[in-house]
Amino acid sequence: RGMALALLLALVPPGGLGKPTARQERPRPGTAQHEDRPGFQYDHEAFLGKEEARSFDQLSPEESRERLGKIVDRIDDNKDGYLTTEELKTWIKRVQKRYIYENVAKVWKDYDLNKDNKIAWEEYKQATYGYYL
Repeated sequence: RGMALALLLALVPPGGLGKPTARQERPRPGTAQHEDRPGFQYDHEAFLGKEEARSFDQLSPEESRERLGKIVDRIDDNKDGYLTTEELKTWIKRVQKRYIYENVAKVWKDYDLNKDNKIAWEEYKQATYGYYL
């Protein structure tokens, strides 16, 4: 559970266990430095999903640890007590896929103006550009 503990500590809200420190790494010669939306909040959302991350932001550190412990148990597919890179990748893909489906469901009704469960080009233009046309 060493990996699980490190993961839990990384995801506890910043005010929960003191201010997190940024890890400084030197780029290797000849490599370009690249960061995708750096920061705690991005990692939080990637791991939990946007809505779930928001709910975690409201929890005490103790509640966060308890809930994250349950999530870690769900990520550990083979139930060996350790999280592998593959198990984490699978989990994050699952969370991102769920977010995409939920987001499509939320905006679908805004585009499907005649509620026929199809979005015609005219409906798309109206919903997107509306008063401009």
